[in-house]
Amino acid sequence: MKLILASASKSRAELLQNAGLDMTCMASHLDEDLIKAEGLTVEETAIKLSKAKAAFVSQNQKDAYVIGADQMMACEGQRFDKPTSLAQAKEQLQFLSDKTHHLISAVSIMRNNECLWSHVDVASLQMRALSDDFIEDYLTKIGDDVLTTVGGYRLESLGIQLFHKIEGDYFTILGLPLLPVLDFLRHENVIE
Repeated sequence: MKLILASASKSRAELLQNAGLDMTCMASHLDEDLIKAEGLTVEETAIKLSKAKAAFVSQNQKDAYVIGADQMMACEGQRFDKPTSLAQAKEQLQFLSDKTHHLISAVSIMRNNECLWSHVDVASLQMRALSDDFIEDYLTKIGDDVLTTVGGYRLESLGIQLFHKIEGDYFTILGLPLLPVLDFLRHENVIE
């Protein structure tokens, strides 16, 4: 059965490929800001975005299982998007310093433009107290790669240095609750 990831995310594609899934990637092109402006909770927004991404691709892919995913971040009642500049990344990391924030990862699977399944998971991450010098050094080392993630870090690389404590599923933190996805695909006999 054809399996498609409705995303251009290298991290999500690697997670699925490393798990042995034979799939293709097709980015969904939708205006996420319209959904983010609807006033939904962070969890509701993440689920709606994951469904919208999967639906965008599913409408033209007959009988394919299409995986849509989204990740959002919240801290002290504020939502965060991917930083658009290193200056914004610095401000975001200064705000998150010595605080606990939450990564909300949602995934939906559609077939023939019908949502078969959705799931949302939350991880809590407590940052260490970071000095401005440390943040500057971190941003210099990681560069523009910091702009590709909602948190401004990659936990699987230097980003781990930012944290004091982490609670939650590792794959959720990387942006795709992988184990529930695999369970669903097994249930559907898409994978063994």
